[in-house]
This record gives sequence, C-alpha cells and structure tokens, in this order.
Amino acid sequence: MNLHTPKQGFSRPDGDGSVQVQLDPADKIKGAKVFAVYGKGGIGKSTTSSNLSAAFSKLGHRVLQIGCDPKHDSTFTLTKKLMPTVIDVLETVEFHSEELRPEDYMFEGYNGVMCVEAGGPPAGTGCGGYVVGQTVKLLKQHHLLEDTDVVIFDVLGDVVCGGFAAPLQHAERAVVVAANDFDSIFAMNRIVQAIGAKAKNYDVRLAGVVANRSRETDEIDRFCEAVGMPRLAHFRDVDEIRRSRLKKCTLFEMPDSPEVIQAQDEYMRLAAMLWAGVEPSSAAPMKDRDIFDFLGFE
Repeated sequence: MNLHTPKQGFSRPDGDGSVQVQLDPADKIKGAKVFAVYGKGGIGKSTTSSNLSAAFSKLGHRVLQIGCDPKHDSTFTLTKKLMPTVIDVLETVEFHSEELRPEDYMFEGYNGVMCVEAGGPPAGTGCGGYVVGQTVKLLKQHHLLEDTDVVIFDVLGDVVCGGFAAPLQHAERAVVVAANDFDSIFAMNRIVQAIGAKAKNYDVRLAGVVANRSRETDEIDRFCEAVGMPRLAHFRDVDEIRRSRLKKCTLFEMPDSPEVIQAQDEYMRLAAMLWAGVEPSSAAPMKDRDIFDFLGFE
C-alpha cells in the first residue's frame, strides 16, 4: 500500500483535487461478500454492524467483522470485551507481521462471528487508510479470508479523508446508517458523495440507507426520493437496543419482547436481502448548500 505517491501506472484519482490512499490490488478481498457501513458519529453504526453480523451468522454464513475506529469498540457486543487492535499487536513486535499469530488479533464472538479491531494511529499522526491496509494484508497472509463468507467493515464516523474511505476500495456494497434528523441526513449526503467518488475506480456501489434510532422515516424518505436511493431497513428508537449495548450483547441475546422480536426479524430480513444481492443505487447527492436548503424549515 502507498500512502503518498501512488505506484507508477497505479494513480487513480477519485475526484477533482483528491489525494487518496491507494491500496495494492494484490490485497483485494476475494470470495467473500464485503460490506462497508458508514454514518454520522454516534448514530449506531457499531450496533447495526454487530447485529447484522449476528444475523448473517444465523443464516449460516461465516462472518468477519472489522472495526475501523481508534476507539476499537465495534465488536465488543459480540466478544463481551474490548480487544487489542491490529496496530497495538503489531507495535509489540515492532511491526514484524510475520511474528504474529491469528489468535493475537482475531477473536471469536457471538455465534461464531470472527472479530478484528483494526485500531488507528496515535492522534494527529498516521493515516486510517494505512491501518485498514495493514489489517487486510495481515488477514490475507494468515489465509483468514479464505474461510469467510461475509466481511463487514464498521467505519469511523463521517467519511472525511481518503484514509477512512479506504474500506470502500474493498467493499462490494456500502450501507449508510442515518437517523431521521438534519445532521444524520447531511452526513449521509456527504457519504454518498464519497461512495460515488470511489465507484469511479473500484467495484463498490451504494446499497442504500438503514434508518436507525428513529420513530419516523419521513425526512429520510424525502431525501431518498430526491436523490434516488432506497431505504433498506428501519430500526426504531427502542430502549432494548440501547440496553443491549450496555449489557455488552447483541440484540439476539436479549430477552424476548415484541420490540426485540420485531428488530431481530428486521435484521434477519436485511441480512437475507444483502446476501441475495442489492441492486446498486445510482444516487445523485446534493451540493452542501442545496441539502441545507432542502432540509431546512420555514
């Protein structure tokens, strides 16, 4: 992987004036269905990703979830603990990856879901794209992707740089998580822009949006209709979902209630739909000024 100057013949800018992290084509994930989950910070991406991983596993698929956040809390509801990150364990062996074993950085979680926390560089230094690249390279070196049916990247907050857009270079479909509010939809519009930029040069395509923590979906649906993208699922603002994270467990481990069963069924439906294949969305995102006016009220 090259952080600054792409290899000769391998420079593929993703947009006007962009300087993007380029991943070596040799590190492409083959065989598995790969999904990247994005959304505004604090919107419930990790909760969505972990429950979606659990749902895929309940459909009988071999699942790997990769958390791409220095906070490294993407998978703790699956593993019941904060795991050491790939960057942490690489540092212990002075970045000699050949000295690592899979059990040093990959852990089995709920219902057999395999969990990896990529971690991140120290604050103010390094690049998130490097971290993603090193994680995928390590997984390939140890042949861990060969026994995987589904890979889910759970990615830090909004897409604000080429580094944290790097999972889009591996993914087949990108899923956006948003609530029915101004900030979430504004961030979603920016994420759709980033996915469109990556789609120029990579296989990734937008799948659609998952409405999360929202009683209604009217504003999300209005935006989706305006830009031309589908809403894939809807998870209401249910207290049991919040409490499942506090209990360090997936929604599938919570006591049954009508709300829990409804949410479980929605996750199973979403996983089955994504596995079967979602038609790529050709959404046309708005300019920042236009979406500000679109979402504003008189």
